[in-house]
Amino acid sequence: MPITLPPGLTVRPATLDDAAAVCALLNEIDLLEVGRADTELAEIQTDLRHPEVDLEHDSWLLFEGSRLIGYGLLWDDSGAERVDIDHYILPGRTQGALHLFDLMETRAAERAAANGATRAVVHLHLNITPTMDPPSLRGRGWRTVRRYNVMARDLSASGDRQPVPPPGVTLRPCLTEPDRRAAHALLQECFTDHFDFQPRTYEQWLDDIDAEQADWSLIWVAHVEGLGDAAVLRSHDNRASMAWISNLGVLSRARGQGLGSHLLRHAFGHYAARGRDRIGLGVDTDNSSGALALYERHGMALDFAVDTWELIRPV
Repeated sequence: MPITLPPGLTVRPATLDDAAAVCALLNEIDLLEVGRADTELAEIQTDLRHPEVDLEHDSWLLFEGSRLIGYGLLWDDSGAERVDIDHYILPGRTQGALHLFDLMETRAAERAAANGATRAVVHLHLNITPTMDPPSLRGRGWRTVRRYNVMARDLSASGDRQPVPPPGVTLRPCLTEPDRRAAHALLQECFTDHFDFQPRTYEQWLDDIDAEQADWSLIWVAHVEGLGDAAVLRSHDNRASMAWISNLGVLSRARGQGLGSHLLRHAFGHYAARGRDRIGLGVDTDNSSGALALYERHGMALDFAVDTWELIRPV
């Protein structure tokens, strides 16, 4: 049965003007879950103005009086059965949180049905020690299906210098349109067999990464003599706590040549020279390409972990 919204709580859709309040809420939750405020306003603004998000129907703000205590956003990247949601809640508001889940699960089923799917496969990422109540989620039929580690490493200008490239390898930043298209094509091919990968056109990808605000000098393509463009690293420098590597991919035919290590060390050296003292990334712990071991070999260690939760709902 639907969860009734407790007295004193209200729900409404988000607007672009709510970005600062949402950011403050997520940073409050960050402090509880990972010990630091790690959400930037630009991230929230990018999400809320994404052209594929219908804020009127795909976003939710939960208020306790005038205080924002919960936030939800729905993503339909697949155009099929797979739907993603973001759900954030302050502790001790389980009934309000479950009411949001009612609304979001119903909307996910509507989106999947509109896509012609017979079921909605809904995914949600939560810290392994979340402010949400995990038993309540399991009681709704949710289950964990994957774990991601956020890895981090300290940087220093003296210890992290730009590496010498392997023979026949050159790196270039994506400063031109052809290079940006090359980076997109590499990311699509490198990650096509990875868990939860959703194909995205070039135009969709530009929207996903907020291309108008992106620093394209922080995205590098590796070219290998005889193979062509074979690897890519996308990073950004807009987090207060650390520089961030969003994607590192190497084509299967080019693995075993040190390209991943070189790109990783290049990012270390580049950000150390920019004055950053820490860098991080997220990795699927079941990644079959050996990414977790690669990052550990280069001094990256566990910062915190996130579980992917899944709900399968008929439409």
